[in-house]
Amino acid sequence: MRQLFGFPNPVNEVSARLVAAGVVLMSLAALAFQLEWLVVVIALGFIARVSTGPTLSVLGQLVTRVITPRLPVRAKPVPGPPKRFAQGIGVVFAVTSAALLLVFDADLAGWIVLGALAAAATLESVFAFCLGCQIFALLIRVGLVPASVCEACNDIRARTEANLRERELAQEGA
Repeated sequence: MRQLFGFPNPVNEVSARLVAAGVVLMSLAALAFQLEWLVVVIALGFIARVSTGPTLSVLGQLVTRVITPRLPVRAKPVPGPPKRFAQGIGVVFAVTSAALLLVFDADLAGWIVLGALAAAATLESVFAFCLGCQIFALLIRVGLVPASVCEACNDIRARTEANLRERELAQEGA
């Protein structure tokens, strides 16, 4: 059993992409209808997910317990630390957007920050391109994040071999 305030490792990329799609939809609704309260909901969701993964996130629970299990796709495990880092960046953007809108009355800036968050979430959900994960990898390469934080991130050969085995198994089953 996982700790309440633990973050899953590995993370199912299918679920991560679906959560990102939920963030995109909520962000677009907030932008289109100028729903400042929804920006607060988005921020709280990111705070919950960076703290506990899907455990305390309504969107995370919906995706991991209801949507993902009903899809005809296999789980795709990816390292958890980069995804948690990406969620942390989401916290910064969502909280900044909410603060600009609700505290500083800087509406244009708040909506622009939310738009940037929606763009990053779109990259994840549509193209499986996790901008936060790329930044995390760069921070490891330049030595600002110790490589020991994510051993699986460094073992590209093991991931490549696992992906090759997965494709071979899928071809055999087809």
